[in-house]
Amino acid sequence: MKRTFASMALLAAGVAVFLAGPARAEQVNACAPRDQVVEKLARTYGETRQSIGLGSNNAVMEVFASDTTGTWTITVTTTAGMTCLVASGQAFEALAEALSAPDQDA
Repeated sequence: MKRTFASMALLAAGVAVFLAGPARAEQVNACAPRDQVVEKLARTYGETRQSIGLGSNNAVMEVFASDTTGTWTITVTTTAGMTCLVASGQAFEALAEALSAPDQDA
């Protein structure tokens, strides 16, 4: 029984490494100098910056979106100026929701 469990654990670890490999390769290919990324998002998708925030290690997180096409892209830019695509999708909507009063339940 112990041998079967060890074999299964080794197989699971191998599958995890195999699946993680392509994900890392995609992330490396999804990075470029910021000016190139911003230009491509504007030219190809009509997206402009909609919001910005500061993340860990002083990385800049930005959301780009297009009111015309509804597409959106989230990017992270390192202090070295490399911008990486984190996520993208469709049906973007800008919201300005007010916080509920502190004495009320959400």
